[in-house]
Amino acid sequence: MTAITNRLKDELTARRDDLIALTQALIRIPTLNPPGANYREICEFLGQRLEKRGFDIQMIRATGAPGDSDRYPRWNVMARREGRHTGPCVHFNSHTDVVEVGQGWTVDPFGGEVKEGRIYGRGACDMKGGLAAAILAAEVFVDLCPDFHGAVEISGTADEESGGYGGVAYLAEQGFFAPDRVQHVIIPEPLNKDRICLGHRGAWWAEIETRGEIAHGAMPFLGDCAVRHMGAVIDAFESRLYPAMAQRRTDMPVVPEGARQSTMNINSIHGGEPEPPDDYTGLPAYCVPDSCRVVIDRRYLAEETHAGVAGEVRALLDDLKATRARFDYRLQEINHVAPSMTDREAPVVTTVAQAIREVMGKAPEYVASPGTYDQKHIDRIGRLKNCIAYGPGVLELAHKPDEWVGIDDMVQSAQVMALSLATLLLTD
Repeated sequence: MTAITNRLKDELTARRDDLIALTQALIRIPTLNPPGANYREICEFLGQRLEKRGFDIQMIRATGAPGDSDRYPRWNVMARREGRHTGPCVHFNSHTDVVEVGQGWTVDPFGGEVKEGRIYGRGACDMKGGLAAAILAAEVFVDLCPDFHGAVEISGTADEESGGYGGVAYLAEQGFFAPDRVQHVIIPEPLNKDRICLGHRGAWWAEIETRGEIAHGAMPFLGDCAVRHMGAVIDAFESRLYPAMAQRRTDMPVVPEGARQSTMNINSIHGGEPEPPDDYTGLPAYCVPDSCRVVIDRRYLAEETHAGVAGEVRALLDDLKATRARFDYRLQEINHVAPSMTDREAPVVTTVAQAIREVMGKAPEYVASPGTYDQKHIDRIGRLKNCIAYGPGVLELAHKPDEWVGIDDMVQSAQVMALSLATLLLTD
């Protein structure tokens, strides 16, 4: 294996320019989500490249999935290269969508500019650099080791940034991640090149509405202000829920350190009259608001339960209903994702760990993600536990202006992926 290892590493170093060009090409396809733009274009680009390298290509639309429409169809691409002998399948899954650009950029977000050893652009880090690294790793492996066992798969999937229901979730429901079809999954999310991400915290999204009664703003005593009721909810969060969450710690190796406790973000708040259009120059009407809504994003630990997390919020609201005059509410769950963790001794974990040692001369750090990613669907729907996130990119750069990925990091990550393929698919 030493000779093969050195050949794979050397060849990926030699294909550095190809890796750069591929990453730039991917960044220049603006796959913004929402709304889900250019999914077909990027899937066709990937399919055409991989088909030339002997991969069988499937284009799969997630018909009927959340967000899927004729204007913005949820397209996914699945590429599979069979070996010459029977054996396991190693699958590299990358999402193709990117988040909104936002403000503060000093470079073209879709230019793929290269400077000082970095490639800049929206999605460079999260996760088109990882997708490109996985493709180069697979291509070099099948070129240099054509007599391999099993199969190599690469997928480019939709909508991870909005939950993955038009991408990996849909494919898992169709059986693409069944354990009898795929045995090892690597997701090249940007968790840093010397880290293996074993899983993620859970997430519970919910909308809370407080209700009141509309009245003239000059006579608020004749109505009931829903915004004031929501103020009581937020005060209860501040005085009771946030301190309780701060006391809870997890044994999961979550990074960064602040995410090793339970957290909750108030995602949005809307009460009273709708925001007027930008060209409206009048004053607001004089009304007491009869509705106020907040969306909460509660991230929870493996030591907590979905029922416990939801019940804690409901109990707080019920207490307000019992003690606050005229208080009423509606609580609706928007989404729920259970925590997911792969065992450190799982085959894909030990294989990638050894490859990191061979490429970088150091032991990997084992981490868990503060937010969820598509491992949740592979685990819960596909029932496949042998799955990790591993890829280039600095986690803290994701979704930021002037997002970038290091070229050397991509080369080294691709080497780790190629060596992992050799371990899993070659036999003596």
